[in-house]
Amino acid sequence: MDIADLRKRYTRNGLDEKDLPLNPIELFRMWIDEALDAEVPEPNAMALATVTEAGAPNVRMVLLKGIDELSARFFTNYQSRKGRELESTPSAACTIWWAELERQIRFSGRVKKLSVAESEEYFRSRPRESRIGAWASEQSRPVANRTELEERFIEVEQMFEGKEIPKPQHWGGYKIIFETIEFWQGRPGRLHDRIFYQLSSGKWNRQRLAP
Repeated sequence: MDIADLRKRYTRNGLDEKDLPLNPIELFRMWIDEALDAEVPEPNAMALATVTEAGAPNVRMVLLKGIDELSARFFTNYQSRKGRELESTPSAACTIWWAELERQIRFSGRVKKLSVAESEEYFRSRPRESRIGAWASEQSRPVANRTELEERFIEVEQMFEGKEIPKPQHWGGYKIIFETIEFWQGRPGRLHDRIFYQLSSGKWNRQRLAP
């Protein structure tokens, strides 16, 4: 089958302004809870877009690790490509897609590093092998082969054998400070619902967008 011929009819739900909160964070949390209840695979996976030094877009999947009234957070290697791009241009845009629920959330905003204490707290909660991996992988740097990477993992594992694994200085969290949030719900006939929130002078403004 030609991918151009692929079609899906969206029929699960809709968005009516009279049922929506004035604060989009309430709806964000509600949709995450519903994705968890629906047992959507990787419900916190999101596409993170940054800007290269040449001004080109660059996108990859990361994991959303929390939201509050002001921001969304994720963790990574500060020396990775995305880390270097965020250092140069501290803004980002993200998309979360839940095919099972025919829903999408997009948001964007300025980016700041989390405090060392916040990053350390989350790092301690990670599985031990993930903490080893944070030391072993020079993320986004070329490696000769898989063996080189695995050997580095073993070296770090042996180095910390019987010891607590501290957070590397090059690893930690970011927060994306919400400036815009958009909720998309699939509807029949491609007349999808798009509700767009924008923060202005500390207040969220809401409007419907054409699909």
